[in-house]
Amino acid sequence: MRIALLADIHANRRALDACLEHARVLGAERLVFLGDFVGYGPDPSDVLQRIMAETERGAVVVAGNHDQAVADTRESMTSDAEIAMAWTRGQLGPQAREFLASLPMRFEDGPRLYVHASPQTYPEWIYVHDGPAAKRALEASRAQMVFCGHTHLPALHGITATGQLVSFQPVAKVPIPLSRHRRWLSVIGAVGQSRDGDPTAAYATFDTDRSEITHWRVPYDVEATAQAILLAGLPPSLAARLLRGR
Repeated sequence: MRIALLADIHANRRALDACLEHARVLGAERLVFLGDFVGYGPDPSDVLQRIMAETERGAVVVAGNHDQAVADTRESMTSDAEIAMAWTRGQLGPQAREFLASLPMRFEDGPRLYVHASPQTYPEWIYVHDGPAAKRALEASRAQMVFCGHTHLPALHGITATGQLVSFQPVAKVPIPLSRHRRWLSVIGAVGQSRDGDPTAAYATFDTDRSEITHWRVPYDVEATAQAILLAGLPPSLAARLLRGR
């Protein structure tokens, strides 16, 4: 089975549509959404409508910190993120709010664990930004494979049977075998707000038969989304960041 893994969509409808279409062409049989569906971007209602529809068709969905912040105004954020979140709250109706409030923090799927941030503790939303953080995250879980987002930066970390840490920087379109003799943590890049210098949308697929993950970069109309951010009255820095890809 081929699973499509999508994280950090951040109210970017064009990027989400591009990744969903790419995954459909690849023949993905299951969609997994790893949180942060709102915040920063101009299309929170459209994005949530799409994700709710996919959920009804069997997609797996877990909550992110921005999703939780819709209802929890105590969630700590940067000033631009706070402005975007206040605007987002005004865009969402009762159905979307109820959907976000109903989302689990994690989902176990056989040997795989799906979370937004590190599985260590909630609601701290710990970033898995390097090898030591990945090792702590894996030590906090018994799953053979952990898939998460939150950093907006694609990465892959593994621990051998002897406890040795190995880390990889994924290259788009290049499959990476995940040996079943090791435990793995895969950080999926961001669909809706890239931060690695490449403004294209990022997501990944996992082939359960081959035990193989492949990262993808998908072009979309970044300029149109940046313009929509400005037209919505959101901070111009969010549009500039989208164009820069960092």
